[in-house]
Amino acid sequence: MNQPKVAQASPIPVTVEAGKTYHWCSCGESKAQPFCDGSHKGTEFAPVAYTATKDGPVYFCGCKHSGNGVLCDGSHKSLPTEPATSDA
Repeated sequence: MNQPKVAQASPIPVTVEAGKTYHWCSCGESKAQPFCDGSHKGTEFAPVAYTATKDGPVYFCGCKHSGNGVLCDGSHKSLPTEPATSDA
C-alpha cells in the first residue's frame, strides 16, 4: 500500500481538549476514523500524534492527503472522483 485509503472525502470535525494527544489514522483503514485503531499494522503507515492547543472543534483530514498534517487543508476537493455509472 503506497497511498493511503481515502476514508472520507471531507473533513472530520472533532471537539478536542487542550493538552490532550490524539492519534490520527494516516492509512485510512481504521474503523475509528479519524483516529488510529491499529489497522496500519504490517504497512508503512503509522499513526500521527496531534496535541490540541485549545479546547474546541478541529477538522481532521478524512482523505489522508492533506498537506497540512492531520488537519484538513481542502485537498479532498482535488482528489480524482470515480466516473459516474450508467444504469442504461
